[in-house]
This record gives sequence, structure tokens and C-alpha cells, in this order.
Amino acid sequence: MGRYIVRRLLGIIPVLLGISFVVFLLLRLIPGDPALYILGERATDQQRQQLREQLGLNKPLFFNFSGEGDVLDTQYFFFMGNLFRGDLGNSIIRRTSVAGELRVFFPATVELTLSALFIATFVGVTTGIAAAIRRASLFDAASMTVALVGVSMPIFWLGLMLQYLFAVNLRVLPISQRVDGNLVRNVDMITGFYTLDGFLLGRPDITLNALQHLILPSVALATVPLAIIARMTRSAMLEVLGQDYVRTARSKGLRDRVVILRHALKNALLPVVTVIGLQLGLLLSGAILTETVFSWPGIGTWILNGILARDYPIVQGGIMFVAGIFVFVNLLVDMSYAALDPRIRY
Repeated sequence: MGRYIVRRLLGIIPVLLGISFVVFLLLRLIPGDPALYILGERATDQQRQQLREQLGLNKPLFFNFSGEGDVLDTQYFFFMGNLFRGDLGNSIIRRTSVAGELRVFFPATVELTLSALFIATFVGVTTGIAAAIRRASLFDAASMTVALVGVSMPIFWLGLMLQYLFAVNLRVLPISQRVDGNLVRNVDMITGFYTLDGFLLGRPDITLNALQHLILPSVALATVPLAIIARMTRSAMLEVLGQDYVRTARSKGLRDRVVILRHALKNALLPVVTVIGLQLGLLLSGAILTETVFSWPGIGTWILNGILARDYPIVQGGIMFVAGIFVFVNLLVDMSYAALDPRIRY
């Protein structure tokens, strides 16, 4: 196991290097000038050129062949040098630390992601098991049809419909944001997770209000992973339920609940866990549509605003951070296989 983990960790290095190169290059290919965005159209060419020099945007991208200065005195190697030191740089527009902004925006995404993943996993696995047990029944057909619709449904449309129904018409849930502003005004949060900070601060009203704000975006975000998990669980369960050891367990007179949970489900979990891990990585990378519709101040909208503003350090630092989380989640999923199936050895 230890050697396997070391090899996987070493394998992450070229992956992240490749991502850094692609992200750096694609950002520079997008039309637009950060100096023009910062200073506006009324600024003179001299002012823009002076700002580019201050931000280092006048340096070559990858290699300096001009003969003046070091050949590696370029934008890319400056970014990579800071990255290896753990410095994600400073925002061009806000002039604040990218790492500091990550600590502000990432907890919102984690809170939304975990809520959506809990809904998707609980409902998806339960529905998939029930559909497999009642194969070819009306419930099976209806649940898989709903799952197909869930995969195909545009998230932004579903989010707007949920807002219209529950926030505008019924007025039982808030329409957007993480929490009512008057509750957290002049309150110093501890972790950035509002549902947790409410308990730590002795303010259950903040926790309750944050949970109310979480419901609609979590349901909207959970739709696609829920449908995928349900279909994968049903497929895996159908394959396992036809195995000899399941028939043997039933022939011994074991109750159906024991056969399903102890014998069938545990052996069907490997592909399901893989799907859940991939969905977790995707959701943590920032659900831009959901965050935009619900005005959720998460990492997705933060990176999107950085792209629109040509704020290179925000986009580069944010994507590298997200990529690191994604590959780390995949490593945890691979490590969980041995716990689920003792036959697997690394």
C-alpha cells in the first residue's frame, strides 16, 4: 500500500505540470488585456505599458531569447517558481493574495458540494437498490426514467424553477446567497463554514438560516450526480444479485435485508464509489451554473470572474488548487477499494 501511494503521489507531479502549462497558455490566448481592464479605455498607451511592466506582463511567456536577462526570466517560470514555494500570487485586479481569497470562497463551495453529494448519494443509492430488487417493475421503469431526465435537465433551468416555486410563489425558502446579511454582520466567522460556525459561536439562528439557504442550490446541484449514482447502483446491483454466493445466501434462509446489505451491496459498491469520487471532484471544482443562479459566493464564480477580468493569478492559482484536490480525491477513492474488497492488493 505504501509503495502504491508513493507512486501515485509522484504521478501527480507531471499531471499538475501539464495542467499548469495548458491553463497558462490558454489564458494568454484569450483576447483581452488586463491593463486595459484595470485602467479603462481612457488610459493612455504609456500608462498601460507602465502597468504591464509593474505586473510583469511585458515579459516573454516561456523563454527569453532576446539576449537581455536570464532565459528563464519569463511569466511562466515566475509563476511556477512561486507555485513550488506555495505562493499562488496576488490578484491583478484586487491586489490581494490568491491564497487568502481561496480561504474565503472555498468553504462556500465545500459546504454546497457536501450537501449536494449527501443528497445525491443517499437518494441515488437507495433508489438504485430498490430499482434493482424490483427489476422490470413500474417502480424500476419510473425511477430510471426520472434518472434519465435528471441527467438531461439543464441545471440553470432547474435552479430557476426551484427559485420560482419555493422562493417566489410559496415563499418558504430564501432565493439566493449563503445567509441573511443581517445575521453575520459584525460577526467574525471561525472556519468559514456557516453551518458549523453557528454552533461554534453559540448562534443556532445562523446555522438554521444557512441550512435554509443550502436547500435549493443543493437540490439543484445534486440532480445530475443523483441520476448517475442511481443508474450505476442499479446496474452494479443487478450484476451482483445474479451471482452464486447471493443465491447461496438466500438458500440458507437469510433475510432479504441481510442478503442485500451484507452480501450484494458491499460487492456492488466499487463502481458506485468510483462514480461518487469523480462527482465529488467535479463538484468541488466549482459548480459555476448553480453558484451563478443562486448568487453563491463559491470558487466557481470566483474563477469565472477572474477569467472575465483577465486576472491571471486568480485563474491559474484557482485551477491548480482545484486540480490538486481532484487528483487527491481520486487517490482516496483508489485507496478505499482495498477496504471494500479484501481481495484487492496494491
